[in-house]
Amino acid sequence: MTGEIRYLGEWAKQTFHYAIIGISVGLATVCFFLGLDLTSSLFLHILGGYTAPSPENEPHLFIHFFTFTPLLGDAFTGPWWKLVLLALIPALGGLITGVIKYKLVRVEKPELHETDVFIDGFHNERGVIKGRDALVRGISSVFTIGSGGSAGREGPSAMLGAAVGSLSARILKLNDRERRKIVAAAAGAGIAAIFKSPLGGAFFGIETLYRRDMEVDALVPAIICSITSYIVSCSFFGFVHLYGLTEYNITTLLKPFSLLLFLALGLATIPLVYAFVKLLAISRSVFFGKLRIPDSLKPALGGLLLGFLFLIGYMVMNPQHDPERGIGIASGIFGGGYGFIQLAFYGRLTFGILAFIAIAKVVATAITLGSGGSGGSFIPSLTMGAALGGAMGVILNHFFPDTVENPWIFALIGAAAFFGAAANAPLTALFIVCEISGSYTLFVPALLAIIPAYSLVGRRTIYPGQYETRRESPAHKREFMVDLLEGIKVKDAYTKEVLTIPADKTVKEALYFAEKTGHITYPVVDRDGNLFGITTIMDLEEARESGSVYMRVAQMCTRDVIVAYPEEYLEDVLYKMDRYGIGRLPVVMAGDGDEGNKKLIGIISRSDIIREHCRRRSLLKSQ
Repeated sequence: MTGEIRYLGEWAKQTFHYAIIGISVGLATVCFFLGLDLTSSLFLHILGGYTAPSPENEPHLFIHFFTFTPLLGDAFTGPWWKLVLLALIPALGGLITGVIKYKLVRVEKPELHETDVFIDGFHNERGVIKGRDALVRGISSVFTIGSGGSAGREGPSAMLGAAVGSLSARILKLNDRERRKIVAAAAGAGIAAIFKSPLGGAFFGIETLYRRDMEVDALVPAIICSITSYIVSCSFFGFVHLYGLTEYNITTLLKPFSLLLFLALGLATIPLVYAFVKLLAISRSVFFGKLRIPDSLKPALGGLLLGFLFLIGYMVMNPQHDPERGIGIASGIFGGGYGFIQLAFYGRLTFGILAFIAIAKVVATAITLGSGGSGGSFIPSLTMGAALGGAMGVILNHFFPDTVENPWIFALIGAAAFFGAAANAPLTALFIVCEISGSYTLFVPALLAIIPAYSLVGRRTIYPGQYETRRESPAHKREFMVDLLEGIKVKDAYTKEVLTIPADKTVKEALYFAEKTGHITYPVVDRDGNLFGITTIMDLEEARESGSVYMRVAQMCTRDVIVAYPEEYLEDVLYKMDRYGIGRLPVVMAGDGDEGNKKLIGIISRSDIIREHCRRRSLLKSQ
């Protein structure tokens, strides 16, 4: 009963810690969102004359409450030079980001974007994510995304959550294993708060660490942290789903032919996922490997290229200078793509805009993140999938109007399939679809699109820091390591020649022998060579100082001796040494019964174990 009470108390304490961490992550995410909203208002709205569309239930606090007005008017109803000014703003944000990250406070591993910082910290840094580095990256993300850089706010939110979790684990003085669990859970809490998706966030934290595995041990803390973080976020921004959706007929969607179309949608995302992963890698290698300019200028160059991409797309797709089409193009290229996804869900985008953004967003995000801009690839991935799915839905609606009544459903399912495949996170994608729609009725269509895309993409991923499974991760190296010691027995490694002290010798005689031989520990044996006890030169010196030089060794030696047996495995012997804090064990042949005499045949030390381990390892390498 006492053990159960102690377990219950420990569980309650851990749950309380997880809840507090979730609350802290939620508050940090709210602050990040407010900073991002203010920066976006200043850069895009006031300077650029562009009011980005947003999800139906997401507030624009600074624009609506403080009635900011553009300095030079609306970019989409004025002359062309206003569009050029808007196109230059990402370069300005990139310049500020570069100065912060590479001049004022240089970040570690600048080639990693923010989600990869969390993944790398979990696997390779013992779950330690430095607070200063996370803060600098968070501020840089505000300027990158707020100025129109094609990156998502989920990556920084996950990284900030992981940093809060890492700090909390250090305060609580948790070990490496527990700290990693907290970091994974807190990263998911950041996603839950910024995307209003508690289950999707919880699974993001444990699923994106691996390509074909998940951190199951962190599931319970991830759920607790995500729920509390979600509640904090909703307390500020409302308990409603992020996106507004129109009604749909689930009976039609679950017909066999409709399900086949969703399966085809999942397959259609695979080439675009390949292109995105490849372009991300190429962009990183070009900017950080081949381009010989200061790192601080690379994000600005990326912003300049992004603006150029916008102008090219605008001139090609909207030569009539139609404001509505212009906003659709801008919402797809600038920022993560939140507003673009909402427009796709409401069916306000043409096939041409959807098809163009499906490709342009791949290039835009690769440029922004590859050049060193701060942000994540979570929401850009959803945008690419939504654009592709929306375009496919428009085509299918034209040919099968009775089956595809709501083309926007394909935008929602396409977003999930693309992210599930690109991030190797099928469960995260599945729960996000259900939580965006506010219903699990789309579970089957989403599953049919996600699974083939995830299965066929293979090892390709937008998060290069992912490990294949837990077995390969340094975080679990010792858990899965099959050591050579498991197959080696004591009889293969022990030292047979051992110096002993007869039990009937006096302390004086034993000291003379020990000083002559120079060892520290000596087995004590009886006249028949059976192990009687053990003594050390320190024990003998203590007996001499107390005046007991003529005491028999049998009277002062330690009788309770930890021993090893010839058939025992070295792994078990090493465990004994670690447990009792000793460096060598007498090796004995067991006598009859528990109290039977134990014939001393040798001794085994740590050095004997190491030597045999190295010998076996060399033999394996030579085969």
